[in-house]
Amino acid sequence: MRAANLKPAPELEYDHPFELLLAVILSAQATDVSMKQATQKLFPVANTPEAIAALGVKGITPFIRHIGLFN
Repeated sequence: MRAANLKPAPELEYDHPFELLLAVILSAQATDVSMKQATQKLFPVANTPEAIAALGVKGITPFIRHIGLFN
């Protein structure tokens, strides 16, 4: 595998450890494509525990609705 890809990069896009945690949680229920779509829209709005909590369930739902089993 190393010969095929000398510099592997993760599919998950994140800037902070908390963003990585959210991306991993979302990726467990989604394809990489749908998870990326969600995090690219969510992280500019809320990328800290406090910001996610402030959104609440109703606030975060529009960002993750397209991910299967989001409830």
